[in-house]
This record gives sequence, structure tokens and C-alpha cells, in this order.
Amino acid sequence: QVQLVESGGGLVQAGGSLSLFCAASGRPLNNYAMGWFRQAPGKEREFVATISRSGATTYYGDSVKGRFTISRDNAKNTVYLQMNSLKPEDTAVYYCAATYGSSSLRREDYPYWGQGTQVTVSS
Repeated sequence: QVQLVESGGGLVQAGGSLSLFCAASGRPLNNYAMGWFRQAPGKEREFVATISRSGATTYYGDSVKGRFTISRDNAKNTVYLQMNSLKPEDTAVYYCAATYGSSSLRREDYPYWGQGTQVTVSS
């Protein structure tokens, strides 16, 4: 099945920007709608963004809308998350996820997950 590997995480100052990448292998990326989720210690995994198979439709969590942008390049088997105007509360491990279904805001709809990449935003 598909394997997902996130990269691009790191330390950034509040107000700065960071780009995350999700590389898919094993199966063509266009088989899947894709999502980004994040999880801080002691908290539930939170929906960040999702994108349809073609990239025509996107949805964002309220906390990131207007600041984050999800995109995909199926030819490169890569999904992106551009994060701007970062806030300390954005600090979390960010996970890429894939589903054969429609784009979804629900964790349980995504059977395939990457290992996560740490994003830390300093004040």
C-alpha cells in the first residue's frame, strides 16, 4: 500500500513561514484524497487541511484558515502544506494522511499515515 513520509518541519519564530512536504510511494498519489493533521502532547490529533484527488477542492480547520495552504502535485507524488503567519499554538507534530474516499475532516476516514514531522514556533 501507499507509504507516506513527511519532511520540512523545524523551528521557526512566530510570524514566520514554513513549508511541509509529504512524499507518497508504493501507489500513485492520485488514488487518494489527502489530509494534514497535527497533534500536540496531551491533545487529540487535530484536523488541519484536506485536498481532493484532483486538487480542485480544499478545506481548512478554523484555526489555520487564511494562514495555511494545502496543495498537491500528483506527477511528483507530493502533497504540500504552506504555513504562513505562524503562531506558538501551531506547535505540534504534523502528520500527512491518505484516504481512498472523499476528502474528509475526520481522522477515522484516513487509513494511511506518515510518521509525522515536528513543527515548533517560538514566541
